Amino acid sequence: MEKVSPLLANKNFLYATEFFSGMSIMAVELGAARLLAPYFSSSQIVWTIIIGTIMIALALGNVWGGRRADLDANPAKLYRRLIIAALWIGAIPVLGKYLILALAGVLIVAIDTNLLIWAAFLSCMAIFVLPLFLLGTVTPSLVKYATDNLEHNGRIVGNLNAFNTIGSIIGTFLPTFLTIPTVGTAITFFIFSGLLLLIGIIYFVSVGTKKIFCAVVAVIFILCGVIGSSNSFAFWEKNLLYEGESIYNYLQVKETPDKIIFSTNVLFGVQSLKVKGGGLTGMYYDYALAAPLLADGKKILILGMGTGTFAEQCKKYFPVAQITGVEIDEKITALAKKYFDLPEDVEVVTYDGRSFLQADKNIYDVILVDAFQDISPPFQMSSTEFFSLVKNHLAAGGVMVVNMNMRASGADNINEYLIDTIGKNFSAVRIIDARGVTNRVLFAAADDKILNELYARAEALDDENLSQLMIHIADTWTTPALGENILTDDRAPVEMLSMRALDNIIQQNLKHYKEIYHREGLDGILNSF
Repeated sequence: MEKVSPLLANKNFLYATEFFSGMSIMAVELGAARLLAPYFSSSQIVWTIIIGTIMIALALGNVWGGRRADLDANPAKLYRRLIIAALWIGAIPVLGKYLILALAGVLIVAIDTNLLIWAAFLSCMAIFVLPLFLLGTVTPSLVKYATDNLEHNGRIVGNLNAFNTIGSIIGTFLPTFLTIPTVGTAITFFIFSGLLLLIGIIYFVSVGTKKIFCAVVAVIFILCGVIGSSNSFAFWEKNLLYEGESIYNYLQVKETPDKIIFSTNVLFGVQSLKVKGGGLTGMYYDYALAAPLLADGKKILILGMGTGTFAEQCKKYFPVAQITGVEIDEKITALAKKYFDLPEDVEVVTYDGRSFLQADKNIYDVILVDAFQDISPPFQMSSTEFFSLVKNHLAAGGVMVVNMNMRASGADNINEYLIDTIGKNFSAVRIIDARGVTNRVLFAAADDKILNELYARAEALDDENLSQLMIHIADTWTTPALGENILTDDRAPVEMLSMRALDNIIQQNLKHYKEIYHREGLDGILNSF
């Protein structure tokens, strides 16, 4: 039988173990969200998968750990499990991203529906179940070791739970407000796994056993720290100008020969861009310029400023425009000034878009709604109550323009719901699909006469490229049929609807490669590139 550490004669070490275990569980849960977000979004769906998976792992660990403690009350076995969990968590920044993409690659050819949901679920299972299962064994094991009589067992269990809860509270706040924004997700995993590892090593040092085991584990952990901290979420990218994290987002700026591109994820496209040399971007921002053209846009509000692509376009084509941008993430605004030459006279307010409207008393000629949480608009900026608020901030001849991001076919998709909801608040609605991208742009006004002016105003423009685009919009935009799919503050399932739309787009783009796979197998796909 292994020696028992003299540390356990005093229950403080057991309480410390419970404290750091609870802290690490919450830190890993928050780190899991940031690890998965660049690939699968940070939607409520992904959060549900993370929380559900971790709770299952902890519950199973509680059951198994309690039984093992009853069969063999040897603390050394718990602290070995603690070290293994710590080492696994420390290896997540090294291997996690590759495992995510490998699983996603397999699922692309294996399933036809709910690709992102399955990929997120299986990634979470593969990466986080084992260490959280092992951490789930901590509490029942410590109860066994700490209870030496029944007279004070209630107090001991209460103390252990209190230390676990206090650790969980700290493990919730520290990653969100300190470690992830300042040193990143990878280092966050290393910090909290390192604390677990230290607890395990201290136990074995006090016993005087497992010296080689502890030394080997420490070396592997240090190697993981060196390799993992230098690894990128988008490890295949070679031309990144910036990669970092904020409280809200993973942030990436990359450069191509003709553009500077900003993204808040690595798989779902472009959030903002700057065309070198100026001019039209070739994306939905150009289409949105119809709104200030129609409304004589002297006063423009942008909800979801990003790095200011639309603001810069408005300044170029409508120089007298007074522009206010609202952006919840101040790090994005800092990137806008550093890499995207955001005009100095564009005011940027760090605030939530809806909260800004509720506090703001100004009236605007144009309001662009372009706020997204990865693949979906925030639910509070998708409801009929929100669009009523937007309408109240528009001038009599004002125009609202909405980037709906992903055009989707068929009924029961995010576009249909947004169109119906907006149509309840605005008498005139037009939609158009941007060429070459998946964005659908919606224009809304109080009267059809406002929107019907587009063709005449487009012909009067001096800039030939902008004029041709505006004429194209006037010729091809359509008036959608309205239904009863109304989003409200009480019911706005935007994340599920957006996930469904994205799934549809992915399947359409993968159809060609799936046909090759079914006909020629994996070799056929590899040979097609």
